[in-house]
Amino acid sequence: MRPAKVLELAAGRPTIPLWRNEAGGLTFRIEGDRASVVKWNPTGSGESLADEAERLRWLSGRVPAPRVIEAGADASGEWLLSEAIPARSAVDARWLAEPDTAVRAIADGLRRLHSLEVDDCPYDWGVAHRLAILRRDGLPVPAELREPPPVDPVVCHGDPCAPNTLLGDDGAFAAIVDVARVGVADRWADLAVASLSLDWNYGPGWQPAFFAAYGVEPDERRLAYYRALWNAE
Repeated sequence: MRPAKVLELAAGRPTIPLWRNEAGGLTFRIEGDRASVVKWNPTGSGESLADEAERLRWLSGRVPAPRVIEAGADASGEWLLSEAIPARSAVDARWLAEPDTAVRAIADGLRRLHSLEVDDCPYDWGVAHRLAILRRDGLPVPAELREPPPVDPVVCHGDPCAPNTLLGDDGAFAAIVDVARVGVADRWADLAVASLSLDWNYGPGWQPAFFAAYGVEPDERRLAYYRALWNAE
């Protein structure tokens, strides 16, 4: 079922379902001469599409990401309309069949994002910020999370799982998507989750290739800490 706002934005053009998240958020591709993608979240579903739209505008010209056309909200929910990028998710059937290519592209995309100037980024995704959200939401903060490891600050994605990287037909990194959490944090906050998501999407054995493509040796302490924080959220 298409929400009324999605049908309004489509204006009679075909819509193709792309994604449904656990909170009921929906993503559709709107076909046409200038294809677009619309994300719609029901009221009270969690992360704000307004936050994502703001971060997409900030990323424009810095790292490849969708260009915002329109964003808004009404009584039923929020929407974010952006230009479609001629690329496929890293978990598209083509790249599931070529995980070596996908893993390199994911690493490349994160390395490019992490190379941005930290002082230019107005958003925070650090440990203190994340623990404050846990407390706000009434979730427990395990004792082992209260003293984080030393921080190597970069501009992080915040949700760097494999589906949030797009690849062009040549197998190169094309864009990042789902950027509502973009902010300054320890680079290992991204690397811990991105590497773990390779196991979920491609099966075990791809983490060494990921770290090699990114250009670091695994830091086991930071990997363990940020995976535990991710699981606590």
